[in-house]
Amino acid sequence: MSFGQQGGPQSQWDPWKPQSQQPWTSGGDGQTPDWAALAEASETRNKRRRLLFIGGGVVATIAIGTAVAMAVVSANGNNKASGNPSNLPASGSVPGSTATAPSFAPTSAPPPLDPKEFISSKAKDTAPLSVDTLFPGAQLTQDSVVYKKGATSDTKNCASVAQGTLPKVLTANGCTRLLRATYSQGGVAATIGVAVFDTQAQAAKARTEANKKGFVRALAGKGVKDFCNAATCLTTANSYGRYAYFTTVGFENGKDVTDKSATVFTTGNNLQLFTFNQIDRRGRVQASAAAEQ
Repeated sequence: MSFGQQGGPQSQWDPWKPQSQQPWTSGGDGQTPDWAALAEASETRNKRRRLLFIGGGVVATIAIGTAVAMAVVSANGNNKASGNPSNLPASGSVPGSTATAPSFAPTSAPPPLDPKEFISSKAKDTAPLSVDTLFPGAQLTQDSVVYKKGATSDTKNCASVAQGTLPKVLTANGCTRLLRATYSQGGVAATIGVAVFDTQAQAAKARTEANKKGFVRALAGKGVKDFCNAATCLTTANSYGRYAYFTTVGFENGKDVTDKSATVFTTGNNLQLFTFNQIDRRGRVQASAAAEQ
């Protein structure tokens, strides 16, 4: 009894065809399997499988590569995400790329007020005026020299406290008030007289018209004896704003003043500077008050 088909040609075995028969006969006929053929067929089958897997890997690689390529194309499309943004609004800009400094409206501080304007006319020079405000305290110190204040006076009759040619000058230019104060130090006495006018022009004219034959009368009292009644004395004339100021300086003992009387000239200069500063201070105080309004 045998297994297999009888008669006809021998069937060929194909490992890739399930219905094909292997090339061996049953053991009943005494034949053994062809091991060499089986080994060759197995090797052939393994090679084809490897080729199949390799080919499949190539397909997968190509597919993945295509997906990446598509992603790159999409990323570099209209949005241009990999470059500088170009889909901003027409008025848009990248923050910080075109920032400009803030602008401010131009401003200017008002010009400072001129103190001299407040002492140059009666209309603006409205602060209180007296011998106490013009000659404050019981003494003054100028250039480290201390001068003791003596008698003071205040009159609206300017000509009555002037001598020589000065009364006429004061009256002609409209002097409205004359304030005096006497200071002494080391045997030298000096009277400073401040004449008040309505305008700066009047004060300046009075100063230029005054001469050596006109002067403010020396004021004695409060420890100061009469001086400059008969002796030669030093007289000066100046003006600032609507004020003209005059000094009469001499020795208390009646001695004449000469070119070598250094203490007399020093006293005259110091009192002139002090008076100028007092008038200037008056203007500054009024200018400051006006600026704060």
